This record gives sequence, C-alpha cells and structure tokens, in this order.
Amino acid sequence: MTNQVLLSGRLSRDPEEKVLPSGDSVWTLRVVVPREGDRKGVDWIDCSVWGGRVRRSVTGWAEGDDVEIQGALRRRFFRVSGAAVSRVEVEATAGRLIRRAVPA
Repeated sequence: MTNQVLLSGRLSRDPEEKVLPSGDSVWTLRVVVPREGDRKGVDWIDCSVWGGRVRRSVTGWAEGDDVEIQGALRRRFFRVSGAAVSRVEVEATAGRLIRRAVPA
C-alpha cells in the first residue's frame, strides 16, 4: 500500500504561515491543478508544510507561481466554533518552484 501524491500547478495565493495554539507553525498553500480529459476545468488542492527543506522553499513562493508538490494525502481534524470539522489536504514532503509568476 502507498499514499503518494504528486501535484503540478499554480499557486492561487501566497503561502501563509499559521501558528497553532500549541505554538507549532504550519505553512499552508493552495495549488490549482488543471483537469485532463473530457471534464475540463480545474481543481484546487490545499497543502500543508510542517518542516524540512520544503518549508524554507515555500516561504519564497508567491501567488501565480507554477510549483510541484510531493507528499501524502491526510485528513486533519480540528474545531471551529465548538464543532468538529475535518479537511483533506496534501502534507508536503518535497516541493520545487517550476516557474515564477509573470509580474502584472
């Protein structure tokens, strides 16, 4: 069995650092990936970066950059206004900048 994800797409916004109540920090980013085949359109995938070399990389990325993310699909549970909520995201273990966004 394996849980491996490879995404190649465009950042829909600048990566953002969030500090959790525990004091840990996580970088979040959203990758827009074009669909292939008959169902044209795009999907957006939330990604989280907890540490390592990829964490240093994403701090320099910006909205519109083309990137590649490798990682694993994770379901994360947390509370919002007292209610339990879950989210599926890619926990990035590696990533690279493919091409910088063209300035407007």
